[in-house]
Amino acid sequence: MSQLPLSTGRYAFGDDPEAYAAARPEYPAALYARLTEHCGLHAGTVSFEVGPGTGLATRKLLEAGCAPLHAIEPDARLAAYLRRTVAPGALELHETPFEEVVLPCAHFDFGASAAAFHWLDQAASLEKVRHLLKPGGWWAMWWNTHFGAGENTGDAFDRATVHLFRGIPKSPTMTGQGRPHFALDREARMADLARAGFADAQADSWRWTRAYDTHELVALYSTFSPVKSLAADQRAEFLGRLAEIADGTFGGRVERPFVTALYTARRPSA
Repeated sequence: MSQLPLSTGRYAFGDDPEAYAAARPEYPAALYARLTEHCGLHAGTVSFEVGPGTGLATRKLLEAGCAPLHAIEPDARLAAYLRRTVAPGALELHETPFEEVVLPCAHFDFGASAAAFHWLDQAASLEKVRHLLKPGGWWAMWWNTHFGAGENTGDAFDRATVHLFRGIPKSPTMTGQGRPHFALDREARMADLARAGFADAQADSWRWTRAYDTHELVALYSTFSPVKSLAADQRAEFLGRLAEIADGTFGGRVERPFVTALYTARRPSA
């Protein structure tokens, strides 16, 4: 099975920002509390965010005091959505890929990326992040995933629908070769941070569940990059078969277990 190229992530999610924003689940409040306590977020924290998308994390970061918050979003449609839905003031939008954005080095107290950093080359991008941070500045990246705690076994709904994914491209989050899901591969993520010159790296995670009816579940799966990569007729068939399984096997209500994985690290002070 082929894997979607990293460049796919730049423009895969902007065709219907409203639907994407409505379908994707929020990140746990405990994550933002952890960022505030551990990374020292406060009013006036000079920050940047890589891949804000529809602003799911952006709004929470602004509430936590990240200001100014430089949001680097390559998709013009998502950037336009952010301009429409995020109150002007502290948010500064850069409509360009992270690889190409020009920002002052050693300028930022904090940098973040929510469910986007797997679309970038890890070595080069983490090195750029480190250079943007002030000495002692913090970096945080996190993801929501429902692929278990690293066992790659999934739950009953995963097992009932795994055949639907056969033959379609994989997201970069599905690393294969016996490795856990990208977000849950602590060994790899911590090694990436160490190679990029970060210090005090730490991994945190939270488990939670959310119940979906069939309509909500179809909306969620329609935002997944492998599904979005399909031609319109193939995508409609995939989602139709997904709905049939949700209704016929699970009675139209599916409890999904999630894991939120957070990685934080600091640019060394010296």
